[in-house]
Amino acid sequence: MAQVALAPPRTATSSSHWYTARPPSNAARAARTSGVLERGVSDGGATVRALYTRTVPLPAADVEEVKAARSAWARVDRSARGLLRVVGGERLEWLQGMVSNDVVALPVGGACEATVLSPKGAMVALVRVLRREAEVLLELPASETERVLNHLNRLLISEDAELSAAPELAVLGVVGPKAPPAPSAALGVLPGPLPSEFDFVVPRTELAALDAALGPAPTLSAATLEVLRVEAGVPEWGLELKESTIPLEANLERAINYKKGCYVGQEVIARGTFRGQMNKRLVGVRLGAAETPAGTELFRGDKKVGALTSVVRAASGGEVLALAYVHRDALAPGTELLAGGQPAVVAALPFP
Repeated sequence: MAQVALAPPRTATSSSHWYTARPPSNAARAARTSGVLERGVSDGGATVRALYTRTVPLPAADVEEVKAARSAWARVDRSARGLLRVVGGERLEWLQGMVSNDVVALPVGGACEATVLSPKGAMVALVRVLRREAEVLLELPASETERVLNHLNRLLISEDAELSAAPELAVLGVVGPKAPPAPSAALGVLPGPLPSEFDFVVPRTELAALDAALGPAPTLSAATLEVLRVEAGVPEWGLELKESTIPLEANLERAINYKKGCYVGQEVIARGTFRGQMNKRLVGVRLGAAETPAGTELFRGDKKVGALTSVVRAASGGEVLALAYVHRDALAPGTELLAGGQPAVVAALPFP
């Protein structure tokens, strides 16, 4: 259990109370690495805030679920994903200038990852692109669909293209070497974030029937999914990916095509690539047995070099593993750091 020791509360006459967990990175997630309980006491317009100790378990994987995902197959809950639709005679040409990967080169039914960037090369979104006969679908967190839709609509000028949300579609995920093929009713197949994961885009009205037709298999719990994500080194929006993130910092080269034409943010990506390094990168960190909370700063000697973004207990049940952004001077695997005063070691991603 990860525990944070805090100052005792101050005294106040209480007329009302509020409680909030902070920092609630991706609060919808069932399991989170750590948290602090903050209690505010209000009296006559004055607010006194007191901090208390709160203990939150690290995400720990279910052994049988991990076994299924790695040697057979398991379901992946992707109900928190959403889709946008792009139609129109110039949809491909327009989208080609909006994202970092080559969508024009995709065959009908083909899919790829891509980033939507600001002119300064910072992330607007990480999307999975699916080309269909008369439309292109963009898959991303459902919580971000409205924001990204508004962003892209602002970049539509006179092109023959139109964007809209596609709430009538859903995503059904499977992972494992023995995962069943896509159901015939699937509109397409997306490469999953996890190794050997595939996600099927299906009509929402047929989701339950298609899911049942896949056959018996466990559904990965939120905790197991989080452990597998961290071990695979997969960055997640709201944790490792934010609107200040440069894709190269998060090891998202797979979402970038360096031979395609111009797109928004390309100059920053090209400059960072040809320079050969970013100021920081996403790496793995081994924490031994220390249940250090996410957000903990990393030090090399007395110099701050980074911070933990996600922390889990390894699928093997032993050591504690983390993702972290670390300064370029401390990126080498094996580099010894301190996290909350405890030893930490930089590791290559994915974790072996």
